[in-house]
Amino acid sequence: MQSSRPYMARALYQWLLDNELTPYIVVDAEQEGVEVPRQFVQNGQIVLNLAPSAIRDFAMENAAVSFSARFGGQPMQVMVPMEALIAIYARENGVGMVFGHEPVMPVETDEAEDASPLSEVEASVETGEEEGGDPAEQEDGSRPRKGRPSLRVVK
Repeated sequence: MQSSRPYMARALYQWLLDNELTPYIVVDAEQEGVEVPRQFVQNGQIVLNLAPSAIRDFAMENAAVSFSARFGGQPMQVMVPMEALIAIYARENGVGMVFGHEPVMPVETDEAEDASPLSEVEASVETGEEEGGDPAEQEDGSRPRKGRPSLRVVK
């Protein structure tokens, strides 16, 4: 499963622009692949202005944010891998989002792809609930006290 970070960042960036706010990002400058002006890094982080009037050649892809900008009069190509993006917010009011650490999702194997996503559910249906009625209620109307919830496949 792909990270949600680039999708959320693109949506927030567009939302900030639509509301005529100035998008800023906070970057972990210590991460591998980060290309930012090191003279402006403080405590391992840098804040960058992403206003369209402040940057050129802007791209926010799934892998990274990249653009050209001038820092102290010197042109520079900036590269921020998505893993290094800490937050995106509006300069004017601080509204935005801080991104937490995302767990690494395991890569699916061929064996996992071959298995039906409903095979586990179907197995629990065959061995569990009887047909008819609400599986969450017993005959006397009370809720069962034990057992895992299961999904019944209706054909």
